[in-house]
Amino acid sequence: MDVKQRIEAIFPEEKDIAKEYVRNLPVNQREYLVDGELRSWDGPMRDVFSPVCVKTASGISPLPLGSYPLMTEKESQEALRAAVAAYDNGRGEWPTMSVAGRIERVEDFLRGMKETKTDVVNMLMLETGKSLQDSGKEFDRTIEYVRKTIDSLKELDRISSRFTMEEGVIAQIRRAPLGVALSMGPYNYPLNETFTTLIPLLIMGNTAILKPPKFGVLLYSPLLIIFRDSFPRGVINTLYGDGETVIPPLMKSGKIDVLAFIGSSRVADVLKKQHPAPHRMRSVLGLDAKNAGIILPDADLDLAVKECALGSLSFNGQRCTGLKILFAHRKIADAFLEKFSAAVGALKFGMPWNKDVFLTPLPEPGKTGYLAGLVEDAKRFRASIANEAGGIINGTFFNPAVLYPVTQEMRVYSEEQFGPVVPIVPFDDMEEPTEYIINSSYGQQVSIFGNDPDVIAGMIDPLVNQVCRVNINSQCQRGPDVFPFTGRKDSAEGTLSVSDALRVFSIRTLVAAKDADINKEILSRITREHKSKFLSTDYIF
Repeated sequence: MDVKQRIEAIFPEEKDIAKEYVRNLPVNQREYLVDGELRSWDGPMRDVFSPVCVKTASGISPLPLGSYPLMTEKESQEALRAAVAAYDNGRGEWPTMSVAGRIERVEDFLRGMKETKTDVVNMLMLETGKSLQDSGKEFDRTIEYVRKTIDSLKELDRISSRFTMEEGVIAQIRRAPLGVALSMGPYNYPLNETFTTLIPLLIMGNTAILKPPKFGVLLYSPLLIIFRDSFPRGVINTLYGDGETVIPPLMKSGKIDVLAFIGSSRVADVLKKQHPAPHRMRSVLGLDAKNAGIILPDADLDLAVKECALGSLSFNGQRCTGLKILFAHRKIADAFLEKFSAAVGALKFGMPWNKDVFLTPLPEPGKTGYLAGLVEDAKRFRASIANEAGGIINGTFFNPAVLYPVTQEMRVYSEEQFGPVVPIVPFDDMEEPTEYIINSSYGQQVSIFGNDPDVIAGMIDPLVNQVCRVNINSQCQRGPDVFPFTGRKDSAEGTLSVSDALRVFSIRTLVAAKDADINKEILSRITREHKSKFLSTDYIF
């Protein structure tokens, strides 16, 4: 079969799906966690469908996965009351617990979470369309992130477990929680990126309301009981339903102290404006990006093609760190385009459980139509589809479209497509891609492909003042998780890495006293007799 025929035959019949992937379907989740209780929901439900379609007598239709609660303002307020009560103005069990105590609870959660791997990974695959292999990697990376967070907090606490003396003042400087947090992660990494904010904010003593992403809701079902059993009541509460319904009451209350949100800058702006005192709310935001790849005339084309194909099309281009636009110097543009199109054509597509599959169906309803609109708009301005069968659609599957030459009149030049459309822009002057990044609304990362140290150095110096990571001869990416992850302009607010996240979800607080015998005796007795959980010289191993 040719490519078009294989795309037409991409979806299976339901009977052909291995039982191990659908054995627990449907997952009609009626339980939700509030104030330490798993409560049963008896109201309206929202049906969940997979981006995986199945063949039927009347055509193809999405595979039904189950349903989740469509909650109201009432449940939103219940979750808020529970989180506020658990924090209790910093007097609750969780915020006043010792660092060692909170670490122990998170370790309990980690042990329980590991046992859910099969169910969580299968549902992650079915809900988002992410390959089984990559879904497994997301789970494992999340486990490793939690482990690194624990280790990083131990190290941070060791540094803080001493007194300092300055100008006749004795002090111990440690970190304290901020309050009640609202945690909302993205659908493209519904487990990992949600946990990169949720776990640090919890372990630092904040209480939380978790609203799962719009795609990636049911995968949290096996984790609810582990959340309940691992943390004191009210420390973590789950909320389901339309964000437009359940989130505004939280923000308008003014009782949200921390907003941990990964999504679009448009939604983030709306959320922040709903808070009556936004200056009192710590915002930790991972937002839009339009990361560019710049291929210089002396670049190793084979290396550049490999990294750009991975960077632009991993998980179908649905990554904030993805390469969303490529600039190829005109001297090598034709050669790069030929090699790149061939590399895209060699990428395996199919169902997410297929071995070594790379391209899979898209979870967002209407996404294929949006991408087709971008392609037609580019063609109207004389761009062509460079790869075989580029832009061919079957249901929820969109075969990647490589567009060339792309110019600034085209929507795809500036819009973040967040899908398998790859715009390639030819350029003559090195200033052209630099000016693009300078004028962009986004400032997350950039990738430079070349071999001349002088040229690359000349690009690094201005670009590090526009983006927060410059990658040399490699795709844009988040990891390793110990590296800072952030952005400028509309791309982020706050910095996330294993250690940065602990700091961003807490505040430096100190206990101080003048250097006098009575104060020394007080401090000595408090620490020696373990009278305070905050003021402590204990060393956590």
